[in-house]
Amino acid sequence: MCNNHQKAIVADDTPAFFAIDNYGFPEAGEHPADPPNYYPPYFSSERFQRLGYHVEELRDGFYWITSGGYDAAFVVTNDGVIAIDAPPTIGENMLAAIEEVTDKPVTHVIYSHWHTDHIGAASVFGSGVEIVAHEITKELLERFPDPKRPIPTLTFDKDYTLIVGGVTLELSYKGENHCPGNIFIYAPAHRVLTVIDIISPGSATFMHCDASQNIMGWYQAQQQLTEFDFDFLVAGHHMSYGTPETVKASIEYFADVLAGAQAAVDRFSRSDALIGILDGAGWDKVFVGTENWINSMANYATKYVLEKRSSNGQLWSERLAGVTTQTKYHAYTVLESIRLERPRPNYRLRGENAPPFLT
Repeated sequence: MCNNHQKAIVADDTPAFFAIDNYGFPEAGEHPADPPNYYPPYFSSERFQRLGYHVEELRDGFYWITSGGYDAAFVVTNDGVIAIDAPPTIGENMLAAIEEVTDKPVTHVIYSHWHTDHIGAASVFGSGVEIVAHEITKELLERFPDPKRPIPTLTFDKDYTLIVGGVTLELSYKGENHCPGNIFIYAPAHRVLTVIDIISPGSATFMHCDASQNIMGWYQAQQQLTEFDFDFLVAGHHMSYGTPETVKASIEYFADVLAGAQAAVDRFSRSDALIGILDGAGWDKVFVGTENWINSMANYATKYVLEKRSSNGQLWSERLAGVTTQTKYHAYTVLESIRLERPRPNYRLRGENAPPFLT
C-alpha cells in the first residue's frame, strides 16, 4: 500500500449527527435562527404535535393540508372530493383531514408529478378513484411501478380541464422543470394555484433547487407562476401555503443566486483560472483540484447572496428560512446549470497559446 493512500475513516455516531473525518460532510455549524414569522401557530400547537397534520380551508371548499414540511390539497365538490397529491409524510392523514370536513368520498386524485415524496401514499384512496396526471407521469410509473403510486387512469399532453361537481380545475403542462411531467393545477373560482417543488414559501427551498432536474426550466416555471391570477399557492413544502408576496420573494432570492453563480463562473471557470486551481492541488490529484474549483465557485456565489441586501433592505437570512445552510447547495446546482444548460460565450480556439475561454 502506498504511503499516500486514503486515511482511515473514523466515525462519530451520535443521535444528532453521523460524522466521519477527512472525507465526509461536516455537521452544520453555528447559524442564525430562522425568521420568527416562518413558523405558524399551528406548528407548536398540541393538536399538531399529537396528530402530525394541519388542515386549513383556503376558500370555498378548497383545503390545504400540511405535515409541517410537506403539503397537499383537496377540493370538496357537490359530487365528491378531488385530492391533489398524497405525500407519505401525510399518508392516512389525508383521509383524516377530508373526513373532518365532509363525508363525501374521494372520486378523483391528481398527481402533480411522479416523485414518491409527493404521491407515495396515493394508494390510501383505494382502487375506485380516477387518477389524473400528465402522460409522462404515467409513462414513468409504468416504467418504475410502485403499488403505493397507482398508475394514472386519465392523462393529458398540454392542457386538460377537470370538472367535478361544479368545480373546475385547469391542468397544464409547460415543459420539464422540477422533473418531466410536473404540472400546473389552477382553480380559477377559488384563485388557488398548485405547482409543486418550484418554490417553498418563506424559505430558501431544499438544497439543489429542490433536487430539480432541469434548472433552466425550473427558473422559467418560477416566472410562469406569476402569469396566474391567484391568492394562494400550494407549493408542496414547508410551513405555509404561498401568496403572491412570498412567491415574489422566492423569485428575487433565486435571481440573486443566479447572479452570484454567473459571477463565480465568469471568474473561476475561465481556462486560465481553472489551470491555476489545478496547479495548486497538483496534477496527480486532478479530482482534488476539481473539487477545489467547484467549491471556489459555490463559495463565491454563496458570499454574494448572503451579503447582498434584498429589495426590502434585509439580508436574505433575515427574510427567508434556511438561507445560510441551503444557499451553497443552490449555488453549486445553478453554476453547474450555467455550465451545462446555458449558452457558452466562447470555446477553445485552435493553435498554441489559445486565449482563455470558459470551461
